[in-house]
Amino acid sequence: MKKIVTLLLISFSVQCQIRDQWADPVDYLRDLQVELTKEWPKNRIINLVFHGHSVPAGYFKTPIVNTLEAYPLQVLKQLKTHYPFAVINVINTSVGGENSKSGAGRFETEVLTHRPDVVCIDYALNDQALGLGEAQKAWKFMIEKATEKKIKVILLTPSPDQRVDVADEESTLEKHRKQIIELATGAMVGLVDSYALFKKKQQKGEKISDYMSQVNHPNAKGHELIANEIMRYFK
Repeated sequence: MKKIVTLLLISFSVQCQIRDQWADPVDYLRDLQVELTKEWPKNRIINLVFHGHSVPAGYFKTPIVNTLEAYPLQVLKQLKTHYPFAVINVINTSVGGENSKSGAGRFETEVLTHRPDVVCIDYALNDQALGLGEAQKAWKFMIEKATEKKIKVILLTPSPDQRVDVADEESTLEKHRKQIIELATGAMVGLVDSYALFKKKQQKGEKISDYMSQVNHPNAKGHELIANEIMRYFK
């Protein structure tokens, strides 16, 4: 009897931990997945907005902007393979050098005006100088403004900066990563833990530099890691 009670308590504890997470990639965009499968004339335009700094903007080795290999367009390519009948707009409102405070300042006028179905937010690299407190306010503002309009949100933790060891649990980037995870969990929105993807590569013995075009911008392979993780929400 004690064993049964113990097992039930463990099961309940695990279920509670699972519920205390960010949105599940399996069903967060379930309704949108249905829309993406519809054929003309029953389909509609699907708008995806990517909002952030230089990485989603497509900067590789500055000042080169490699739009077609950056993760927003890689996502579009994969989506069109998966949903051949869909009409999908990828709208990039990212600005190189910008932090989340500036991004929040133009969120209503330059992001929400596109009536997006999904907004992906990626600002953590540049938020290091902004600080955790100001960044938290800005991210919360954007999340709340989007969810008020029933727009789905996917938050991205930072891609690497090679001046920072991804294994350092006390680094500023790691602290921003954890804060973004907390924001996603608290708001029950989507999360793509980009930082963890690159960390796993290093743990497996691979070099982070193999996925980077310069010190703080991923190359096509690095963008592919992020795009593949975003796609988990669309399959």
